Amino acid sequence: MKDTKIMLGNEAIARGAYEAGVKVSAAYPGTPSTEVSENIAKYDEIYAEWSPNEKVAMEVAIGASCAGVRAMAAMKHVGLNVAADPLYTCSYSGVNGGLVVVVADDPGIYSSQNEQDTRMVARAAMVPVIEPSDSEEARVFMKYAFAYSEKYDTPVILRTTTRLSHSQGVVTMEDRVCPEDKAYEHNFQKNVMMPVNAKTRHKFVEKRLRQMAEDACDMPLNTVSYNDTSIGVITSGIPYQYVKEALPNASVLKLGLVNPLPKKLIEEFASKVQTLYIVEELEPVMEEQIKSWGIKAVGKERFTIQGEYSANMLREAVLGEKTGLSESFDVPARPPILCPGCPHRSVYSVLKKLKIHAAGDIGCYTLGAVAPLNVVETNVCMGASISTLHGMEMAKGSDYVRDWVAAIGDSTFLHTGINSLMNMVYNKATGTVIILDNSTTGMTGHQEHAATGKTLKGETTYMINIYNLCKSIGVEHVYEVDAFDIDELEKIIKRECARESVSVIIAKSPCALLKTFVPKGKCFAIPEKCKKCGVCLVPGCPAITKNNDGTVSIDETMCNGCGLCMKRCKFDAIGFTPRKTDK
Repeated sequence: MKDTKIMLGNEAIARGAYEAGVKVSAAYPGTPSTEVSENIAKYDEIYAEWSPNEKVAMEVAIGASCAGVRAMAAMKHVGLNVAADPLYTCSYSGVNGGLVVVVADDPGIYSSQNEQDTRMVARAAMVPVIEPSDSEEARVFMKYAFAYSEKYDTPVILRTTTRLSHSQGVVTMEDRVCPEDKAYEHNFQKNVMMPVNAKTRHKFVEKRLRQMAEDACDMPLNTVSYNDTSIGVITSGIPYQYVKEALPNASVLKLGLVNPLPKKLIEEFASKVQTLYIVEELEPVMEEQIKSWGIKAVGKERFTIQGEYSANMLREAVLGEKTGLSESFDVPARPPILCPGCPHRSVYSVLKKLKIHAAGDIGCYTLGAVAPLNVVETNVCMGASISTLHGMEMAKGSDYVRDWVAAIGDSTFLHTGINSLMNMVYNKATGTVIILDNSTTGMTGHQEHAATGKTLKGETTYMINIYNLCKSIGVEHVYEVDAFDIDELEKIIKRECARESVSVIIAKSPCALLKTFVPKGKCFAIPEKCKKCGVCLVPGCPAITKNNDGTVSIDETMCNGCGLCMKRCKFDAIGFTPRKTDK
C-alpha cells in the first residue's frame, strides 16, 4: 500500500518534482509560490537555490536543462514578467532535459500588486500550460509536465493559484524515478537564437503547438464526465472544485492542459450539451478561443473577471439561487500593519516627522503607505522605487526630490534595485536611497538571500556586503545606521536629502519575527507621567493602545522591546525592562 499524506498544493508540487527526477531547482520567493522551493530544499537529491531574481532563476533552470537534466524554476505571476525574456526565447530553442516553470497566480490579489493571468503570457510566449485542481493532481501533473516537456521539446508552465497553493489535500506518494541524464549535443541551429536560426525554430514552435492541441484530445490530463446534459461546463484548476460543489449534476469537461486547447475534444463536448458554460477565474482565455471557433457558450457576460470564484457565486450565476452570503456586513476592517518591533516603522516615523515622501517598493515596507504613517507614495514592482525617484528628478529637477527618498528592502535591492542604483550614478542623479536592511526576505516568510550568508539549503556561504556593493558601483556617500537610532537617522536623512549627488542610507536592524531575533526587553507605560500628547502613538505600533483617559497602555505579550515609543516620549512616561539573561 502506498503512503499517503496531507499536503499543501505547493508541497505536493515539490513532491511531484522529486518523483519526476528533478535535479536542479531555482527560484525567487514570492507568495503564493514560496513553499514550493522551501519543500524542494528538503530533498537532498535536488540542488535547490534562491536566485537573486526570477530571470536568473529561469536562466539557471535553462542551463541545467541544456546540460541534460530535468530542471525547474518557481515564481509568482509577476515574477514571470521578470523571467519573460529568457522564457520567450527558450520557447523557441526548446529543451534537452525536461524544463518546467511553476507559476503561482493570485486571483483576489491577496499578496500582489496586480491580478494578471499567466495563461495570457504563456499564449504570447507559445508555451504550454498545465493546471491542476487539487494537491494530488499537483503532484501527478508535475510528472506529466516533465514528460511533455521532453516529448514536445518545450518548456512547460505548471500554473497554480493562491487557493491551490495554500490548500491541503490527500496526496499518494510514489518513488522517485530519475531518468538518465541526456548528453549535451552541439546544435548551433537549435541552441543559438540568432535571427537565421530563430526563424526556423519559430516554425517548429507553431507546428509543436498544433501537434499538442491534437494530442491533447487523448491526454489523461483532460477528463470528461457526462451527467445532466442540459448544463455543460468547461473549466480547469480550482474552479473545477467550485463547479462540482455548485453543479454536482452538470456534465463537465475538465481541462488539465489549458494551452493549447484541445479543439476537437471541446467541439465534441459542446455538441452534446444544451447550454455550455465556461468557468475560469481571471481573464476569458479559454472563452475567447472557444467562441472564436463558432461555439456558443456563456462566459464572462455572466461571471466576473475580478477575483476568486466560489460555489455560492456559481449557484447564483448559473441557477439564480440567492445564497444571501454575498450581502455586505458591517464588519470592522482589519488592514495589514507592520509588526511590533518592525524596523521599517522606525524609519518611516522619522520620514513622517521630516515630511519626506518615499517612492516605495515591493515588501513589508509597502505598508508605510497606510495610516498612520502615510509615507510611501508609489509602488509599482520590484526595484522600481529607485528608478521612480530618478524619473521624478529627471522630470522636475533636483530641487523637486529634496523631500523624497527611495525606500527599498535588502532582498529587493539585490533583486533589481542594483541596476536602478547604477542608473542613478551613471546618469548623474542626486537622489537619496534608503535600503531597509532587516536581514531577510521578510514579506514572503523570511527566506535567505545573497546578503544573509545562508543558502536555501541552510548552508553557510559568502555574504554580500551591501555597503561595499554600493561603493563599488560609484556611490560615494554610503552610510549605515541602526534603524532604531532615530536621532542619528534624522540627522543623516536631512543631510543626505540636501546633498547634490547620489547617496545611500542603509538602515539596519533585523526583522523582529526572525527565529534568531531575541528582544532586549519590554517597554511599559508609566501613566502618572503621561501627558496624553499621543506622540508615542504616531508610528502606529499595534502593541500600544490609547486608554479612555488619554493615557496609553503597552501589551507586553506583543511588545518586542524596540524602544521606539520610549525614544519618542519626551516625558519619560515609558520605561523599559531588560530581558533576563541566563547565567
